[in-house]
Amino acid sequence: MNPEIFQITVLSLQVSGLATGISLLLGLPLGTWLALGHFRGRKLLLSLVNTGMALPPVVVGLVVSLTLWRSGPLGSLRLIYTPAAIVTAQTIIAAPVVTGLTAAALQALDPRLALQLRGLGASRWQVTLALWREARLPLLAALMAGFGSVISEVGASMMVGGNIRGQTRVLTTAIVLETGKGNFDIAIALSILLLALALLVNLGLTWIQQREGRT
Repeated sequence: MNPEIFQITVLSLQVSGLATGISLLLGLPLGTWLALGHFRGRKLLLSLVNTGMALPPVVVGLVVSLTLWRSGPLGSLRLIYTPAAIVTAQTIIAAPVVTGLTAAALQALDPRLALQLRGLGASRWQVTLALWREARLPLLAALMAGFGSVISEVGASMMVGGNIRGQTRVLTTAIVLETGKGNFDIAIALSILLLALALLVNLGLTWIQQREGRT
């Protein structure tokens, strides 16, 4: 019930939840386009997305820091060492995960399904919605993977957020700080809290996934 711990926990959920939501808005249509589209360079783009799924968070943190730094291209926005900077970095980390898993989920569907829908007179948007519904279970798994990639991330958050008390300190950076200070009891408690939050969120998403699987 420590107010500071409560604030850190809420901020962690806010930035990671927002980053995951933005990644879904970007990754779902992009992954669909890559899965269903037929154009030159498609395989190259898929390879780049799959490579992005393994982006080191510290590299993302470095690029975002250089971009948002006072002397950087977007330095005038003064976003460095703010929650918005953390959301930006975490979105870059999660977006390739959601995009790649979305493309893989839709590519795994029977290609005759889209042909049948088009033959019945369905529009492109109706076909897409039907395919999303058919692949809803792996798409929910993509959402869980995207959230998991950012809620446990520490390198980029530390670099672009600065781990400022009361402003940009999240659970992962707080764990690193307390470990460095030798406060292992606090670090362990924060780790348990982080695991509990990740478990609760994924339990909720898994419940939705399994419920959808029975319908």
